[in-house]
This record gives sequence, structure tokens and C-alpha cells, in this order.
Amino acid sequence: MLRKCSVPSVLWLTGTLLAVGVSVVGHRVWEGEPYPAVVPDQVAVRLKGAAQRVYEEVALPGRPGVNSSGVETGTCYYRGLRSIAHIDEGRSDVRSFVLAWRVTDVPRSTVRAGQERVRRRLEHEGWRLNGESVSEMGFRFEHPDTDDMVAVDWYEPTGTLAVSVYTPCGKLPAGFDEYAWPESEWSAG
Repeated sequence: MLRKCSVPSVLWLTGTLLAVGVSVVGHRVWEGEPYPAVVPDQVAVRLKGAAQRVYEEVALPGRPGVNSSGVETGTCYYRGLRSIAHIDEGRSDVRSFVLAWRVTDVPRSTVRAGQERVRRRLEHEGWRLNGESVSEMGFRFEHPDTDDMVAVDWYEPTGTLAVSVYTPCGKLPAGFDEYAWPESEWSAG
């Protein structure tokens, strides 16, 4: 047998459910889409592997050393309406990652052949072309699943081949110290 509920009880229950729903939606609108959690060491290993692979595919004669600071972090910003309250204020708990390297005095013909090898491999693996002619002779590809990006550029005045491998923003684990991070070190080899 069903028990008859009083009108005040039904109104109280409806009001409570409505308040909870509005709170959840309001929080999401204020905070925006949450950033995915990342494990910095895993990200560094992935970036270093991608950077090394591009180095090998470009196949520079004599395998010259490269200028690189290793894996570095970049600033990420608030999302949702909260971003209006924190314009141009980066979040300390969310970072992007990049590994960039460059070599100077590389002839155009060497770069062009190396870029074509990299381009063919990325296209074969399903990466999407995201931009061309970023420099005098360059391109950028984005991975459809991870949104990682690979950019390969060449600057004629100095013959500089510049390669960057990026990851999008992700939420860092508590206690991560980007300045005391041994996994960030990289050199082509």
C-alpha cells in the first residue's frame, strides 16, 4: 500500500533536488570542463620518444648535437566563467608540456627530404595536418586521440631546423615540482 505524502514533504524534496541540480550545473559553468589528469614522467617519456623519432627521421648528416632545454612546462588558464575572474592568470596545478630542439646551418635540401619522411610517417599513423608554412618551410600535425602536436620548421636566414613536440594542458599531481624533475632531461642520441 502506498503511503500518501503531504504537500510540504513533496515541496521540500522537490526544492532540495532542484537546489542540488542547480548547484552541480552552476559549478560546471563556473569551473568549465575539467582538465584531464596527467603523469608528468609518462608525458616526458612520450615527448622524448617523439622528438627522438623525428631526429632520426630527419637523418641529419653527421648526426649533429641539438640545442634543447629538455621537456618544459607551459602555462594553462582557467576555464568556464571563472576564466573571466582570472584573466591572464595561469593555474599552478595545470600545465602543458613541450620538448623543442633545433640545429643551425642545415641545408634546404637536407631539411626538405627529412621533413617529407616525417610528414609521410605522421600521415600514415593518422595524425592530422594542423598548419603549413608556419615558417618559410614548415608544418604542424596533431594526433587525433591525444591532441599532441609535432611541429617541424626551417628558417632560411640561419638554416635552422626547429622541432617542437607539444601536449595539451593537464592537471598535475599534488607535489609535482617542475624545477626538480629529472625525467625532463633530453638529448638526441
